[in-house]
Amino acid sequence: MIVTALNLEVSADEIQADAALFGDGLGLDSIDILEISLVISKTYSIQMKAENEDNFRIFSSLRSLTAYIAEHRTK
Repeated sequence: MIVTALNLEVSADEIQADAALFGDGLGLDSIDILEISLVISKTYSIQMKAENEDNFRIFSSLRSLTAYIAEHRTK
């Protein structure tokens, strides 16, 4: 979903579950995270808010994002 939403030049298989999504990991920025949040909201009916204090933890890696989605999804 991340590769498609952001038109990344890597395949989904190349993204390691514990690699950082920001910086030296996948190299995403705040605009990328906003786009991912929108896709997640539409796909899984999860309300994600910019002011959520846990956002840094939630978006720290693919594994943490996946765990958050699994815990909060309604679809």
